[in-house]
Amino acid sequence: MDLSLLRNFGIVAHIDAGKTTVSERILFDTGKEHRMGEVDEGTAAMDWMKEEQDRGITITAAATTIAWRGHRLNLIDTPGHVDFTAEVERSLRVLDGAVVVFCGVAGVEAQSETVWRQADRYRIPRLAFVNKLDRAGSDFDRVVAEVRSRLGAPALPVQIPIAEGGGYAGVVDLVSMEVVRPPSEDPEAVEVHAPLPPNLRERAVEARTRLLEAVAERDEALLEKFVGGGEIATEDLRAALRRQTLAASVVPVLCGSAVRNRGVRALLDAVIDYLPSPLDRGAVEGEAPEGGRKARRKPDPGEPLCALAFKIFVEEHGELTYVRVYSGRLRTGVGLVNSRTGKAERAGRILRMHANDRVQVEEALAGDIVALVGLKQTATGDTLFERGHGIALEAARFPDPVLTMAIEPKASADRARLIEALRRLEREDPTFRVAGDEETGQLRISGMGELHLEVLRHRLQREFHLDANVGRTRVAYKETLARASAGEGKFVRKVGEKGVYGHVRLRLEPAHEVAGIEVAMQAGLGDLPPAFRPAIERAIRDAGTSGPTYGYPVVQVRAVVTGGSRHETDSNETAYAAAADLAFREALGSGGEVLLEPIMRFEIQSPAEFAGGILADLQARRGEVEEVVAEGTVKWLRGRVPLASMFGYSTALRSLSQGRASCTLEPFRYAPVPADRLREAAPY
Repeated sequence: MDLSLLRNFGIVAHIDAGKTTVSERILFDTGKEHRMGEVDEGTAAMDWMKEEQDRGITITAAATTIAWRGHRLNLIDTPGHVDFTAEVERSLRVLDGAVVVFCGVAGVEAQSETVWRQADRYRIPRLAFVNKLDRAGSDFDRVVAEVRSRLGAPALPVQIPIAEGGGYAGVVDLVSMEVVRPPSEDPEAVEVHAPLPPNLRERAVEARTRLLEAVAERDEALLEKFVGGGEIATEDLRAALRRQTLAASVVPVLCGSAVRNRGVRALLDAVIDYLPSPLDRGAVEGEAPEGGRKARRKPDPGEPLCALAFKIFVEEHGELTYVRVYSGRLRTGVGLVNSRTGKAERAGRILRMHANDRVQVEEALAGDIVALVGLKQTATGDTLFERGHGIALEAARFPDPVLTMAIEPKASADRARLIEALRRLEREDPTFRVAGDEETGQLRISGMGELHLEVLRHRLQREFHLDANVGRTRVAYKETLARASAGEGKFVRKVGEKGVYGHVRLRLEPAHEVAGIEVAMQAGLGDLPPAFRPAIERAIRDAGTSGPTYGYPVVQVRAVVTGGSRHETDSNETAYAAAADLAFREALGSGGEVLLEPIMRFEIQSPAEFAGGILADLQARRGEVEEVVAEGTVKWLRGRVPLASMFGYSTALRSLSQGRASCTLEPFRYAPVPADRLREAAPY
C-alpha cells in the first residue's frame, strides 16, 4: 500500500466530551458499522467490554481500521477518565496524529489538559473538534479562546458554526467558503455543501480573513499573495494548512454535534487533509544493542523489521499483543527478537482488530497497527526486530499508582489462582501493581484511583471467575531521603568448609529529578570486581522497594557505590548482594526518612451560589485553590489537594451543591506528609 494514503490517528478527550460518540459516527459514516452505536444504551462498538457497557464509559483503548476517500485509517478510541490515562499514553506513543474533542459547553477541562500534554510529549500533530454545539450554553468562540489560553495552542478555526432559531444548524467551511448543513434532522442524512447565502457572507469573509492572516504569517508564498491582494485558491490554502499542522504551528479547529452526526464527515476529510501519514512522520530513532549507538528505521517495507509492542490485553485463555510496525514486514511464524530480553519470539497469528472483532492476516507492513497472538515474554514498551538488525525504541512512560488496597480470595483454595490472575492483569496494565507482604502474607494491589481498582476487581469476577474480599482503599505513600548519608555492609559467613564474603560501601543522596533509585558506580575495579556489580545494583533497587520504617517504596534517591573489598576465594554474587542491602538500609536509616504523599490537581465546576461552601470544605481538606474563574452563573475552581483528604469527596460534593457540582482529580506530584498527619499514613 502507498504509505501516503495511510493515517494512524487517535481520538482523545476529557470524559463526557463525546469522544466515543465521535468514533461511533465515524464507523457509521465510513460504512464500518451499519447502525449508530450509542454509549448511553451500551451499544457502542468501540466500548465492547461488559464493564464499559454497564458504566457508559471507555476503559480500554480500542483499535479499528476504516476507509475514507481512498485512504486507510487506523483509528484508536481512548478513555477519557483520568484513572485510565495509561491507555491514552501508550496509544499516543504509536500514533501519528490525534483529534482532541472538546465539549462546546464545558470547554477545556482537566483531562483535556492532560491529554494535550501527553500529545505534546510525543510531538503529535492535532486537530480540535468542538462537539455538542446543539446543547444549550454551548459557545464555539469561548472554547477556541480557552484552547489558546489554557493549553497555549495555536488554535485556528477552519469552520464556524451557524446558529438558527437558537440552535446549531450547520457550519461555514472557511477553506472552501461553502455552507455545510444537513437537509433534515435525520442523523443518517448526509450533509450537503451549498454556496454562502447573503446573510452569512459578511461574517464568513471576516472569519476567513483572520484564517488567511494567521496562515500567511507562517507561509511566505501565501503571504506574498495575501499582501498583494491576489486570490488564494482553496487547494493552496489547504496545502499550507497541512504543512503548518504537520509542523505543529497551527491546530485546525472544526465543530459539530456528534450525537446528531453533524460535522463528522468534515472531520474525516480533515484527518486526510491535515494529519500526517507515516511518511510525513519520517524515520524513527532508537538505540542499537551494541554499544548504545543510535539506530534509525525508515517507514519502508523494504527496511529491516522494527515494531513496538504498546499494549497487552489479557484474555481468559491467552494474550493479545498490540504492535505498531514502523518498518519492514511482519509475517506469521517468522522469528523475532525482543529488545529487552534478547530472546526469540514468534507470532502465531497476526490480527487486524475492529474493537474486539478480529480478522486474521498473513503479514503487516510498515505503518500498520495490528495485534499478535503467541508472544510469550513481550511486555508493554518492548521493541521487536529481525535478528541481526537490533534496535530498541523509546517506550511510553507511565505514572505511579496512587491508591492501594488489600485483597484476598474468598476461598483459601483460590489463592494461587488469584495471584496468577493478578499477575496477568499487571502484565496488561502498566499502572497496576501487585505486591505481597512477606511477614503477613497479605496481597496488596495498587492503581490510579478507586474506579481503576473497582474495575479490575470486577474483571477478576467476570473474566477469571474469582471472588475476592478487599480492604479499605489507602493512599500509595512513598519514602525518600532527608539528607545525604553513607552506609557500609559486610556479609561474612562460614558455610561448611567454605567461606562467603561480600563488602560494600555506598553514599545516598536526595535526588528530586530521579523517579525511583538511580545507582552509580564509583568504586575501583580492585575493590569491586565487574562481575559482581550487576548483583550489587539489583540488590540496591530491591532494597528500595520497601523502606525500613514504613515499608513504602523508596524514591528520589541516588545511590553511589564508593568502594568495598573482596576476598580472593570467598567472594560471590550472593554475598555482595547481601552486603549492598545492608549498606543501603544503614545509609537510609542514618539519612532520615521523609514520607511522601500524592498531591492531586482538582478542577471543580459548580453553580456560583455553592462555590463558597465548596471553597471552605477544600481548605479544611488541606486544599490550595489556585484559580477561581466565573463564567456566567458557573464557577470553576482549580488547585491542588492531598489525595488522602479526598476519599468520599464525590458524596460530600453532592451534599454541598445539591448534586449540581462536578469534580475531576488527576495526579500532580508527591510532597512530604505534614508531621501531624504521619499517624494516618501508618502502613497496614
